[in-house]
Amino acid sequence: MQNTLSDNRETWNTIFVFLAIVTVLSSLFHYAIVNLYPSRIYIGGLMWCPAIAAIITLKLKKRPISSLPWNWGNWKYIRRSYFIPALYGLITYILIWILGFGSLADKEVITDWGKELGLIGIGTLNPAWIVIIAIILSGTVEVIRSSATTLGEEIGWRGFFIFELRKVLSFTGVSFFSGIIWATWHWPVIVYYGENVILELGTFYVVIIAMSFMMTYYTFKSKSLWPAVIFHAVSNVYIQKILPELTVKNEGTEHWLGEYGIMFAIVTCVFGIYFWRKAIKEKL
Repeated sequence: MQNTLSDNRETWNTIFVFLAIVTVLSSLFHYAIVNLYPSRIYIGGLMWCPAIAAIITLKLKKRPISSLPWNWGNWKYIRRSYFIPALYGLITYILIWILGFGSLADKEVITDWGKELGLIGIGTLNPAWIVIIAIILSGTVEVIRSSATTLGEEIGWRGFFIFELRKVLSFTGVSFFSGIIWATWHWPVIVYYGENVILELGTFYVVIIAMSFMMTYYTFKSKSLWPAVIFHAVSNVYIQKILPELTVKNEGTEHWLGEYGIMFAIVTCVFGIYFWRKAIKEKL
């Protein structure tokens, strides 16, 4: 019993050290993002703060970096970690189109999107082909590019943080607590750039906590951080880069659209509940 209490104290100490380092490092980049221009160049640095914090924590605790779950894992979890965020993004926007919160893009908007992607001779293509080519390019090349930054977050959050939490919390506790921390880590950017801050913070917390349940599930099932890297990158690309380009905003419905929108929060919440129940059933 004494050893268990001692182990738990050491685990919580490790968690506190990690979070303290994340906070200090991230504060520097949050300041730069808010006050310096161009802010985009600091986003990548911010996203690598959790990884750096995890590595520093491991060094302070005299644990090897190789102890992180670097193995690729089973391919089925990689495939599902691509499919699930693409699916919930698609469901979100199908509901938006059906319910009239946004309209499916017309030929002119789709052609402009193709030109922005640098597709030569795009004006000669049928809009359907433009959409297909753009989705394939964004869903592969852009996901790979995005993975370079989501890797920084996932080394820290899923590769290190949730495995420490697992020593002292249940799956539900791990997913919820890590989701709260992960969402809170983003708040300075949302508060500074948000238009309806209260609503956007609320929906964002729902989305991030729901995603945390899904990503924790695949991380623990695969014993690898790579499904979370792919999941995070695909979610960002589909909800930020692909589906908004296929949508024309209708006046007065902006709060239903995008990654801070109500519809995305509703859909991801349903998915999160499904994965929570699935994990409990599987005694994860």
